[in-house]
Amino acid sequence: MIEEIRIDSRPDETSKVRCAWAQTHELFFPYHDEEWGVPVHDDRLLFEMLNLEGAQAGLSWLTVLKKRENYRRAFDDFVAEKIVHYDDEKKAHLLANEGIIRNRLKINAVIENASAFLAVQREFGSFDSYIWQFVDGQPLVDAQQQDAVARSVVMSKDLKKRGFRFVGATICYAFMQAIGMVNDHSPECFRARMISQQ
Repeated sequence: MIEEIRIDSRPDETSKVRCAWAQTHELFFPYHDEEWGVPVHDDRLLFEMLNLEGAQAGLSWLTVLKKRENYRRAFDDFVAEKIVHYDDEKKAHLLANEGIIRNRLKINAVIENASAFLAVQREFGSFDSYIWQFVDGQPLVDAQQQDAVARSVVMSKDLKKRGFRFVGATICYAFMQAIGMVNDHSPECFRARMISQQ
C-alpha cells in the first residue's frame, strides 16, 4: 500500500512579498496581512489604535505590538466610557503593570483621550465621522502621500485643540496608515492591490 503524501498548498508565510518593515519580524506578519491599512470605522478600535500609536512615541511599533493584549486587558478593552472613571488607585495599578509601557504621561494621556473622545462622539455622532473627515471619507493612495502628510498635520492640530494627548503629526500619520486612511502598502506588497479593492 502506498502511503498518501499530503502537500500543504498554503504558501510559506515568509515567502510572501510584504512591505519592508513587515519582513523584519514574524509578529508583524498577521498585523500587516490582516489589519494594517484596512479602513477602520469602528469607534472602539479607532480609539484603541490612536492610543497604541501614542504609546509608540519614542519606541518601536514592535514593542507596542508585543504588549497589545496586555494593553487591552489593562485599559478595559479601550472602552472610553470605563476609562474616564479611572481614579488615582487605578492609575497606580497601571504604573505597576509590567505588561504595558509604564510611562506616567502616556498612561494619563489614555485617560484624557477618553474624555476628549467621548466629547467628539457627542459632537459628531461618532469618532468615525469626525476622524474620516480629514480625508473626505475616502482612503488616500500612495500618489497622494504628500497630501496625506499635510492632512496629518491638520488632524494633529485639531486633536490637540480638543484635548487629545500624544497626537503629534508623526503619530497621526502612523495612525492614518494603520486604520486605512492612507494606503501606504508598497506597490510590490501583496496587500497593496487587495486593500485598494476593498
